[in-house]
Amino acid sequence: MKHAITAAMLLALAGTWPAARAAEPSTGTGVEAGWILERLVRPAPSRTPFVELRQSRLLKTPLRLEGEYRRPADDVLVREVQVPYAETTTLRDGEAVIERAGRNPRRVSLDGAPELAGLRGSFEALLAGDRDVLEREFDLRAEGGRERWTLHLAPKDAALRQLGTLILKGRGSELRCIEAVPEAGAPQRTLLAGAAMDAHGLEAPEALAALCHAPAR
Repeated sequence: MKHAITAAMLLALAGTWPAARAAEPSTGTGVEAGWILERLVRPAPSRTPFVELRQSRLLKTPLRLEGEYRRPADDVLVREVQVPYAETTTLRDGEAVIERAGRNPRRVSLDGAPELAGLRGSFEALLAGDRDVLEREFDLRAEGGRERWTLHLAPKDAALRQLGTLILKGRGSELRCIEAVPEAGAPQRTLLAGAAMDAHGLEAPEALAALCHAPAR
């Protein structure tokens, strides 16, 4: 349960960006973390489609989940899985409510997991573009250029390190992909916005992974 709550919280906080705005001209120089953060600021309400790939040693191919993330208000986060099953997770007031048809809602308090509270605060800072707060919790490292960029967020706190390093990939003002890379186990990848829409009809894991940094059309 803890892992599921962590993933839902992480992705809901980081995943509600709309499709990219018009691409900005390249300066020919490497991108900086501050430039990326400025373009990832998004006020509520916002929403975006997602395709999540969960890898496991028990599965021959990654489990593929499709749905939508919504941020109707600054303090409300919704993750709606539509395929291959229907499930809605709503985060509000320090609680996760997980709903499936035909079942009673499950309510899970996040107060018992301080690392999740720290993670939520960090991603609220990400949504607000507050670099000072982020750098207290993470080592930030940017790669690439403005047309294609990667932002690594490596947790400094031991408890957060157990949840893994986060790798954000995008182009211009569009966040296309989030990879959560745990200390042990396979990385989990989520395609967002334009990358999620481009994933329609694609099945091969290699083709889906390539959408993280698909060239502009």
